[in-house]
Amino acid sequence: MKKMDPSELTIRPFHLLDKEWGLLATGKEHPNLMTVAWGGFGTIWNKPVVIIYVRPTRHTFSILKDQPEFTLNIMPETYRKALEICGNQSGRTVDKWKAAGLKALNSDVVTVPRVDGADLSFECRVIASFIVDPVRFLDKAIEKLYPERDYHTAFVGEVCAVWATDRFCP
Repeated sequence: MKKMDPSELTIRPFHLLDKEWGLLATGKEHPNLMTVAWGGFGTIWNKPVVIIYVRPTRHTFSILKDQPEFTLNIMPETYRKALEICGNQSGRTVDKWKAAGLKALNSDVVTVPRVDGADLSFECRVIASFIVDPVRFLDKAIEKLYPERDYHTAFVGEVCAVWATDRFCP
């Protein structure tokens, strides 16, 4: 992996999280992992950002509120089973790193670790968050995704560093 400028990345943004998923790492004392499939990449307030969505019922949510930093790690297909474990287990009761056979790497800028073996890692500091408000749903079918009415909070993370393998470098 090499450190690179976010503007040099070559990614398929509509494919990346939806089809490959990502591993979100939060917390510095006892880092937690969570599989994510919803999110976005872009620019806001003249900053490169990653936006991730976390339900308030998730262990990751309280960690992000207390320690507003995260890494988003895109893993190769060989890690699909690890992604499934991290998406189906709760960090409240399981050490997902151990359960999924994953190792932490020190980040360069944030205190949250990256995931060893990732093809792409974003180090991010949360600069804003907002609750997804169902009153604003213009497509009422979206409401069906929230049978428990546990609406996501969007966390906007300023990209502080990007690490990538050749798969994502020009």
